[in-house]
Amino acid sequence: MDLSNFRFPESIQTLGSYVPVQLANAPLMLILELARRRALLIAPESLYGKSFRIKVEDLGLSLCFYCDQGKFKPLSSLPQPDVSLSACTMDFLKLATGQEDADTLFFRRRLKMEGDTELGVAVKYWIDASERPVWLGQFARHFMHAGEAM
Repeated sequence: MDLSNFRFPESIQTLGSYVPVQLANAPLMLILELARRRALLIAPESLYGKSFRIKVEDLGLSLCFYCDQGKFKPLSSLPQPDVSLSACTMDFLKLATGQEDADTLFFRRRLKMEGDTELGVAVKYWIDASERPVWLGQFARHFMHAGEAM
């Protein structure tokens, strides 16, 4: 089974919309804070004071946060973020691990961006330029190939 194009079924998406916002945001906020503390993901000043929404389409999750002087802080809701990025779980995993870049996903219509396009481009460059730990890429490759053994 090739997991690179895996999408959770619609029933999961429906359930995901019932997850409390604080609970849904917690893993992302933890990952961003750990990456910031380890100097793996240092927010450029162009992100300061900006709000973001990450829509994980196949999980039915909408994660909202803002950048406060380089630290990411959760928001319980966000009617109009400065920029919103939408994709399925596997595409966000590919983006986070460096297996795919934002341009490739965007031009394949697998990553959607709404809002301030200049900010979106800044976020794209920032993500693409961020150094990823070696173990993260190894984990992603192992995870993607684990499905082939099934």
